[in-house]
Amino acid sequence: MTGPKTNERPGTRATLRGYHMSASKARVVLNLIRGEDVTTAREILAATTREAADVVGKVLASAVANAVNNDDMSADELYVSACFADEGVTLKRFTPRARGRAGKIRKRSCHITVIVSRLDEDRLGVLRAARSAQAAASRTRRVASSRRRADQQASVNARETRAAEAEAEALEAVALEAENTELENTQVDALVDETGVEAQETDVVEAATDETVSDDATEETDK
Repeated sequence: MTGPKTNERPGTRATLRGYHMSASKARVVLNLIRGEDVTTAREILAATTREAADVVGKVLASAVANAVNNDDMSADELYVSACFADEGVTLKRFTPRARGRAGKIRKRSCHITVIVSRLDEDRLGVLRAARSAQAAASRTRRVASSRRRADQQASVNARETRAAEAEAEALEAVALEAENTELENTQVDALVDETGVEAQETDVVEAATDETVSDDATEETDK
């Protein structure tokens, strides 16, 4: 017994008719998302580099929007139940070839259809559990990243504190050395002053001695 016909498949659909691409190229991308939930299908299409991925993504978004707005379904509970590409009108063109012949060019088109349906309870439970685990893992990564940033900031603050303390100690040492140098200069100045006073007293004594000697010599001469 054959399955349901294309137009009898259950679910909410969206169709793009007459797109200028061969059906075989569109089917390569459609085979990637068939049976996947909507979130996974979007991720697959975002990572696919084929031109058909953008087109199929728009059709999928239209089908999800139809299910949400027309059938009151939740977008997180949908999956791609069916997707197919039918051949459309083929435009025939010709190009000149050697010896007066003509080469045939077929400009193909296709009709892309995406059907989304609600997940059954078993798959929905598995999907919810996987999303919860993913959210918990994401939260764990965020917490670990936050703690790592906090530790790095604390390390930076500690380094800055140590650098500030070292700079303060260096400034204090410089100030102490300057104070010691000033004290030594003061002591040297005082010593110089004392030496000058002693030199003056010595000069006075020597002058007095010379005067006494001169007087004695004069007295001896008079005698």
